[in-house]
Amino acid sequence: MNLISFTLGLSLLLCALVAGLLLAFCIVVMPGIQCLNDNDYLKAFKVMDGVIQNNQPIFMLIWLGSTTALIVSTLIGFRQLSGLDQLLLATACSAYLIGVQLPTVKINIPLNNGIQTLNLEEMSRTDFQDARKIFEPTWTRWNTFRTVIATFTTAILIVLVIRL
Repeated sequence: MNLISFTLGLSLLLCALVAGLLLAFCIVVMPGIQCLNDNDYLKAFKVMDGVIQNNQPIFMLIWLGSTTALIVSTLIGFRQLSGLDQLLLATACSAYLIGVQLPTVKINIPLNNGIQTLNLEEMSRTDFQDARKIFEPTWTRWNTFRTVIATFTTAILIVLVIRL
């Protein structure tokens, strides 16, 4: 196995795991906690996000590893691939960085951090409603977007790995 095959395989695995995690939030986690009252919804999300914010090692390995592996694959691919293969790899990398990682950093993480700063024990019912209205629709919309792009990236990587 050559270096580009190895890095592409690793990129595919890690990006597929990220897509699966995002999809699980889209179709199970967020719909599951959506039926909770505002107080319980915010508490549940705060606890789940707290696991990630505490640098859960497997999550961090998958999340950061997917980006690193894909960037390394792209750098290697620009030297070892050509034509359509190079275009597919550049598309996958660009889509992933712009459509998954950028919204995560610019939108989802700041929303998560906002939830983490809330002192839920001291909030009124109106405070809970307001916090949820600010958080839930934006976070969910952008998570759906990230899921679509992560899945698209994974599909491109599958095609590319099959072509090699």
